[in-house]
Amino acid sequence: MAFPGTGKVWMNGSLVDWADAKIHIASHVVHYGSAVFEGARCYSTPRGSACFRLDAHLRRLYDSAKIYRMEPQIGFDDLQEAVLDTIRVNAFKACYIRPIIYRGYHTLGVNPFPCPVDAAILLWDWGAYLGQDALTNGVDVCVSSWSRSAPNTFPTLAKTSANYANSSLIKMEAIVEGYSEGIALDTFGYLSEGSGQNLFVVRDNTLYTPPLTASILPGITRNSVIALARDLGYKVREEMLPRELLYIADEAFFAGTAVEITPIRSVDKITIGNGRRGPMTEAVQQAFFDVINGEVHDRHRWLTYVYPGEPRQPAAVGRETAAAAKK
Repeated sequence: MAFPGTGKVWMNGSLVDWADAKIHIASHVVHYGSAVFEGARCYSTPRGSACFRLDAHLRRLYDSAKIYRMEPQIGFDDLQEAVLDTIRVNAFKACYIRPIIYRGYHTLGVNPFPCPVDAAILLWDWGAYLGQDALTNGVDVCVSSWSRSAPNTFPTLAKTSANYANSSLIKMEAIVEGYSEGIALDTFGYLSEGSGQNLFVVRDNTLYTPPLTASILPGITRNSVIALARDLGYKVREEMLPRELLYIADEAFFAGTAVEITPIRSVDKITIGNGRRGPMTEAVQQAFFDVINGEVHDRHRWLTYVYPGEPRQPAAVGRETAAAAKK
């Protein structure tokens, strides 16, 4: 869905019209991909608009910036408040949230240090990433010919624009071949993740997901799925997984801010399970939507309410950083 082209964008402390949210073509980020960003969501709940794990997302943003030696001019708490203010100014009840920290305009060259570190926050209305039908009926995917980056090449714990060139190759290949998504392997041939989603596989009532060492992004939704699955009494294992486990899986699903929790019904034209959303996927998906829609008690304190007068709960940060080596 195309952008409406209206509303306000937060840029370096100022709210500007969408049409005026511009950077110079000679900005460092345009030529060298020198940006880190986040994707979070605000949901409309019976108690008001609430951001899901906003502080966990912003913590990962600042972690990503630190890895790339970028020092934002705005502090963590001020950026979080700027996100909430931008939602209020745009009068969104629900929206997708895209904060970005990037190297701006000064000079060009591989050395990024002379360029300023700028920040912006965009919001837009973004529905089900792979379609509403996919949440129930699942999607057909392929194993991509493009691998995730090898260790000590690109830092996969950072959510950086440069890494998403690889994601675009995976996504385009999948679409051209008639699939909704692609799954990447790491450079050792083990399962990694989708183009922009973490991967989960169910086999014999156990939920498996690749570890951080499989060149995955430490997903906030991934961390949430692990917590919710354990709340439901399921066994969860993070370990290196062979490609062929996909083909003999009882269930499989993607998890991420954009896709939320989307079942996978086939991989490389091999049907997964019975070809529809499986019982564990449905249970975890229901638990997830109950939380984000405010239908149950927020026991993990994941929701941050937007508007004055609504309950404001600090979201638990969780284990999504490199220092904690979780998430």
